Amino acid sequence: MSDAQALAERVVSAMLEKDAFSRWLGIEVVDVRPSGATVRMEVRSEMQNGFGVCHGAIPFALADSALAFASNTHGRITLSIENSITYPKPVAVGDVLTATADEESATNRLAFYRVAVERGSDVVALFRGTVYRTNQPLIADSE
Repeated sequence: MSDAQALAERVVSAMLEKDAFSRWLGIEVVDVRPSGATVRMEVRSEMQNGFGVCHGAIPFALADSALAFASNTHGRITLSIENSITYPKPVAVGDVLTATADEESATNRLAFYRVAVERGSDVVALFRGTVYRTNQPLIADSE
């Protein structure tokens, strides 16, 4: 295993341990790699809106968690500064959603990510995120 891969796995494990919201969502980390992450969750009944479909905040939150894990894999605290999402298909209770975040480009301070949220082979949300990379290490030995 490469040093970059080992760091990515340690970082995401440390983040998830402190991330009560992602745990409440029921997020499972499926894959972690340098500058990328894939997460999965099942939509529960308390996540539906007044129209009986999944509240838009749920796929947004799933995508945001995937973005957070992916963008921090290098070990420096990275914070989201702008996000947008499009919902091409509705999501229902019981759907299993998978969000895959990948870095599209980066500078020393800014990075840009694309996150696809899928139900099986159907894309149900497309998320774009911009993050700011600080100089602060996320875990003590990642400097």
